[in-house]
Amino acid sequence: MAAPVNIFKQSLKEGRQTVGCWLTQGTAIAAEIAATADFDWLLVDTEHSPNDLPSVLAQLQAIAGYGVPAAVRPPIGETHVIKQILDLGCQTLIVPMVESGDQAEELVRAMRYPPQGVRGVGGAGARATGFSAHADYLTTANDEMCLVVQVENRAGLDAIDDLIAVEGVDAIFIGPSDLSANLGYIGNPGAPEVVAEIEAALDRIAASDKASGIMALDPVVARGYIDRGVDFVAVAIDAVTLARGLRAIASEMKPR
Repeated sequence: MAAPVNIFKQSLKEGRQTVGCWLTQGTAIAAEIAATADFDWLLVDTEHSPNDLPSVLAQLQAIAGYGVPAAVRPPIGETHVIKQILDLGCQTLIVPMVESGDQAEELVRAMRYPPQGVRGVGGAGARATGFSAHADYLTTANDEMCLVVQVENRAGLDAIDDLIAVEGVDAIFIGPSDLSANLGYIGNPGAPEVVAEIEAALDRIAASDKASGIMALDPVVARGYIDRGVDFVAVAIDAVTLARGLRAIASEMKPR
Protein backbone atom coordinates (compact mmCIF):
# COMPACT_ATOMS: atom_id res chain seq x y z
CA MET A 1 0.00 0.00 0.00
CA ALA A 2 1.34 3.40 -1.00
CA ALA A 3 1.40 6.60 1.02
CA PRO A 4 -2.03 8.26 1.21
CA VAL A 5 -2.82 10.74 -1.55
CA ASN A 6 -2.29 14.31 -0.33
CA ILE A 7 -5.64 15.90 -1.12
CA PHE A 8 -4.44 19.41 -0.32
CA LYS A 9 -1.48 19.09 -2.68
CA GLN A 10 -3.80 17.66 -5.31
CA SER A 11 -6.05 20.71 -5.05
CA LEU A 12 -3.05 22.98 -5.66
CA LYS A 13 -2.02 20.98 -8.73
CA GLU A 14 -5.54 21.13 -10.14
CA GLY A 15 -5.84 24.86 -9.51
CA ARG A 16 -8.86 24.53 -7.22
CA GLN A 17 -9.29 27.47 -4.86
CA THR A 18 -9.83 26.50 -1.23
CA VAL A 19 -10.52 28.13 2.12
CA GLY A 20 -9.40 26.89 5.51
CA CYS A 21 -9.29 27.44 9.23
CA TRP A 22 -6.34 27.85 11.64
CA LEU A 23 -6.58 25.64 14.75
CA THR A 24 -5.04 27.18 17.86
CA GLN A 25 -7.06 25.67 20.72
CA GLY A 26 -4.76 22.69 21.18
CA THR A 27 -7.55 20.17 21.73
CA ALA A 28 -8.95 17.33 19.66
CA ILE A 29 -12.54 18.31 20.39
CA ALA A 30 -12.00 21.81 18.99
CA ALA A 31 -10.35 20.29 15.91
CA GLU A 32 -13.24 17.88 15.47
CA ILE A 33 -15.79 20.69 15.69
CA ALA A 34 -13.86 22.57 13.00
CA ALA A 35 -13.80 19.42 10.88
CA THR A 36 -17.62 19.47 10.78
CA ALA A 37 -17.68 23.03 9.41
CA ASP A 38 -17.01 22.12 5.77
CA PHE A 39 -13.72 23.97 5.39
CA ASP A 40 -11.54 22.66 2.57
CA TRP A 41 -8.58 22.21 4.93
CA LEU A 42 -7.50 22.78 8.51
CA LEU A 43 -4.14 23.94 9.87
CA VAL A 44 -2.88 22.82 13.29
CA ASP A 45 -0.64 25.62 14.50
CA THR A 46 2.30 24.94 16.79
CA GLU A 47 4.06 28.29 16.37
CA HIS A 48 1.63 30.47 18.31
CA SER A 49 -0.51 27.87 20.08
CA PRO A 50 -0.22 25.61 23.15
CA ASN A 51 0.45 22.53 21.03
CA ASP A 52 2.97 19.74 21.43
CA LEU A 53 3.41 16.46 19.53
CA PRO A 54 0.75 14.52 21.48
CA SER A 55 -1.83 17.28 21.00
CA VAL A 56 -1.02 17.55 17.29
CA LEU A 57 -1.42 13.77 16.97
CA ALA A 58 -4.79 13.85 18.72
CA GLN A 59 -6.03 16.60 16.42
CA LEU A 60 -4.83 14.82 13.27
CA GLN A 61 -6.65 11.70 14.43
CA ALA A 62 -9.85 13.65 15.15
CA ILE A 63 -9.78 15.43 11.79
CA ALA A 64 -9.04 12.24 9.84
CA GLY A 65 -12.48 10.85 10.59
CA TYR A 66 -14.05 13.61 8.51
CA GLY A 67 -11.84 13.37 5.45
CA VAL A 68 -10.63 16.97 5.71
CA PRO A 69 -7.00 17.61 4.69
CA ALA A 70 -4.92 18.67 7.69
CA ALA A 71 -1.70 20.67 7.57
CA VAL A 72 0.62 21.58 10.43
CA ARG A 73 2.67 24.71 11.02
CA PRO A 74 5.82 23.81 12.96
CA PRO A 75 7.22 26.37 15.40
CA ILE A 76 10.40 26.53 13.34
CA GLY A 77 11.71 24.91 10.18
CA GLU A 78 14.25 22.60 11.81
CA THR A 79 14.91 19.14 10.36
CA HIS A 80 14.29 17.24 13.60
CA VAL A 81 11.01 19.07 14.22
CA ILE A 82 9.82 18.40 10.67
CA LYS A 83 10.75 14.71 10.95
CA GLN A 84 8.60 14.23 14.04
CA ILE A 85 5.58 15.98 12.54
CA LEU A 86 5.80 13.97 9.32
CA ASP A 87 5.98 10.74 11.29
CA LEU A 88 2.67 11.71 12.93
CA GLY A 89 1.12 11.36 9.48
CA CYS A 90 1.10 14.99 8.37
CA GLN A 91 1.91 15.48 4.68
CA THR A 92 1.59 19.26 4.37
CA LEU A 93 3.67 21.78 6.30
CA ILE A 94 3.39 25.56 6.32
CA VAL A 95 6.79 26.68 7.59
CA PRO A 96 7.07 30.16 9.13
CA MET A 97 9.67 32.85 8.51
CA VAL A 98 11.30 31.54 5.33
CA GLU A 99 13.76 34.14 4.08
CA SER A 100 15.89 32.61 1.33
CA GLY A 101 16.09 30.05 -1.42
CA ASP A 102 18.79 28.18 0.49
CA GLN A 103 16.53 27.88 3.51
CA ALA A 104 13.69 26.61 1.30
CA GLU A 105 15.96 23.98 -0.25
CA GLU A 106 16.86 22.72 3.22
CA LEU A 107 13.18 22.43 4.06
CA VAL A 108 12.51 20.45 0.88
CA ARG A 109 15.26 18.01 1.83
CA ALA A 110 13.99 17.72 5.40
CA MET A 111 10.63 16.54 4.05
CA ARG A 112 12.03 13.83 1.78
CA TYR A 113 13.67 10.48 2.28
CA PRO A 114 17.14 9.86 0.80
CA PRO A 115 18.54 10.19 -1.73
CA GLN A 116 16.34 13.24 -2.47
CA GLY A 117 16.48 14.39 1.14
CA VAL A 118 17.56 13.76 4.70
CA ARG A 119 14.34 12.63 6.42
CA GLY A 120 15.15 9.89 8.89
CA VAL A 121 13.91 6.42 7.97
CA GLY A 122 12.37 5.11 11.17
CA GLY A 123 8.66 5.03 10.60
CA ALA A 124 7.89 1.37 11.16
CA GLY A 125 6.00 2.21 14.34
CA ALA A 126 4.75 5.60 13.17
CA ARG A 127 1.24 6.71 12.25
CA ALA A 128 2.56 7.97 8.89
CA THR A 129 3.17 4.41 7.69
CA GLY A 130 -0.10 3.14 9.14
CA PHE A 131 2.11 1.44 11.72
CA SER A 132 3.76 -0.51 8.88
CA ALA A 133 0.46 -1.17 7.10
CA HIS A 134 1.55 1.01 4.16
CA ALA A 135 4.21 -1.35 2.87
CA ASP A 136 5.21 1.00 0.03
CA TYR A 137 5.22 4.18 2.12
CA LEU A 138 8.99 4.69 2.00
CA THR A 139 9.09 4.59 -1.79
CA THR A 140 5.99 6.73 -2.39
CA ALA A 141 5.95 9.25 0.49
CA ASN A 142 8.20 11.85 -1.17
CA ASP A 143 5.70 12.49 -3.95
CA GLU A 144 2.93 13.25 -1.47
CA MET A 145 4.85 15.78 0.61
CA CYS A 146 3.64 19.37 0.27
CA LEU A 147 5.80 22.28 1.39
CA VAL A 148 4.32 25.75 1.84
CA VAL A 149 6.87 28.42 2.75
CA GLN A 150 5.62 31.43 4.67
CA VAL A 151 6.84 34.91 3.78
CA GLU A 152 6.53 37.27 6.74
CA ASN A 153 9.24 39.93 6.48
CA ARG A 154 11.27 42.09 4.12
CA ALA A 155 13.88 39.37 3.64
CA GLY A 156 11.18 36.95 2.54
CA LEU A 157 9.69 39.47 0.12
CA ASP A 158 13.10 40.11 -1.39
CA ALA A 159 13.59 36.36 -1.80
CA ILE A 160 10.28 35.66 -3.57
CA ASP A 161 11.93 34.91 -6.91
CA ASP A 162 14.45 32.60 -5.23
CA LEU A 163 11.65 30.75 -3.42
CA ILE A 164 9.75 30.37 -6.68
CA ALA A 165 12.83 28.80 -8.25
CA VAL A 166 13.15 26.05 -5.63
CA GLU A 167 11.91 22.69 -6.87
CA GLY A 168 9.85 21.07 -4.15
CA VAL A 169 8.29 24.26 -2.86
CA ASP A 170 4.62 23.85 -3.68
CA ALA A 171 3.25 27.18 -2.50
CA ILE A 172 4.15 30.52 -0.96
CA PHE A 173 1.96 31.81 1.86
CA ILE A 174 1.94 35.48 2.84
CA GLY A 175 1.60 36.23 6.56
CA PRO A 176 0.15 39.77 6.81
CA SER A 177 0.48 40.18 10.58
CA ASP A 178 4.21 39.60 10.91
CA LEU A 179 4.83 41.25 7.57
CA SER A 180 3.10 44.45 8.62
CA ALA A 181 5.09 44.51 11.86
CA ASN A 182 8.37 43.97 10.04
CA LEU A 183 7.57 46.76 7.60
CA GLY A 184 6.89 49.18 10.45
CA TYR A 185 3.09 48.96 10.62
CA ILE A 186 2.55 46.59 13.55
CA GLY A 187 -1.11 45.79 14.11
CA ASN A 188 -2.10 47.34 10.79
CA PRO A 189 -1.89 44.79 7.96
CA GLY A 190 -4.32 46.95 6.02
CA ALA A 191 -1.88 49.84 5.75
CA PRO A 192 -1.62 50.87 2.07
CA GLU A 193 2.15 50.30 2.08
CA VAL A 194 1.71 46.75 3.39
CA VAL A 195 -1.13 45.97 1.00
CA ALA A 196 0.99 47.17 -1.93
CA GLU A 197 3.81 44.83 -0.95
CA ILE A 198 1.40 41.92 -0.59
CA GLU A 199 -0.22 42.61 -3.95
CA ALA A 200 3.17 42.78 -5.66
CA ALA A 201 4.25 39.49 -4.08
CA LEU A 202 1.00 37.77 -5.08
CA ASP A 203 1.42 39.00 -8.65
CA ARG A 204 4.91 37.50 -8.84
CA ILE A 205 3.69 34.19 -7.44
CA ALA A 206 0.73 34.14 -9.83
CA ALA A 207 3.10 34.52 -12.77
CA SER A 208 4.99 31.39 -11.66
CA ASP A 209 4.20 27.70 -11.33
CA LYS A 210 3.77 28.00 -7.55
CA ALA A 211 0.49 28.33 -5.69
CA SER A 212 -0.28 31.29 -3.44
CA GLY A 213 -1.87 31.51 -0.01
CA ILE A 214 -2.71 34.15 2.56
CA MET A 215 -4.59 34.71 5.81
CA ALA A 216 -7.49 37.18 5.88
CA LEU A 217 -9.97 37.14 8.76
CA ASP A 218 -11.97 40.11 7.47
CA PRO A 219 -14.61 38.59 5.13
CA VAL A 220 -14.40 41.50 2.70
CA VAL A 221 -10.62 41.27 2.48
CA ALA A 222 -10.77 37.48 2.21
CA ARG A 223 -13.28 37.65 -0.63
CA GLY A 224 -11.03 40.15 -2.39
CA TYR A 225 -8.12 37.72 -2.29
CA ILE A 226 -10.31 34.88 -3.49
CA ASP A 227 -11.62 37.01 -6.35
CA ARG A 228 -8.08 37.93 -7.41
CA GLY A 229 -7.21 34.23 -7.66
CA VAL A 230 -5.23 33.41 -4.50
CA ASP A 231 -5.18 29.62 -4.37
CA PHE A 232 -5.86 29.04 -0.67
CA VAL A 233 -7.03 31.49 1.96
CA ALA A 234 -7.16 31.04 5.72
CA VAL A 235 -10.43 32.76 6.57
CA ALA A 236 -10.84 31.85 10.24
CA ILE A 237 -8.98 31.10 13.46
CA ASP A 238 -10.90 28.88 15.85
CA ALA A 239 -10.09 30.88 19.00
CA VAL A 240 -10.93 34.20 17.36
CA THR A 241 -14.21 32.87 16.01
CA LEU A 242 -15.18 31.46 19.41
CA ALA A 243 -14.26 34.69 21.19
CA ARG A 244 -16.17 36.87 18.77
CA GLY A 245 -19.22 34.65 18.88
CA LEU A 246 -19.41 34.44 22.65
CA ARG A 247 -18.84 38.16 23.11
CA ALA A 248 -21.55 38.98 20.60
CA ILE A 249 -24.06 36.70 22.33
CA ALA A 250 -23.21 38.07 25.78
CA SER A 251 -23.53 41.65 24.56
CA GLU A 252 -26.84 40.96 22.83
CA MET A 253 -28.47 39.05 25.66
CA LYS A 254 -27.51 41.11 28.73
CA PRO A 255 -30.45 43.02 30.21
CA ARG A 256 -30.67 46.56 28.91
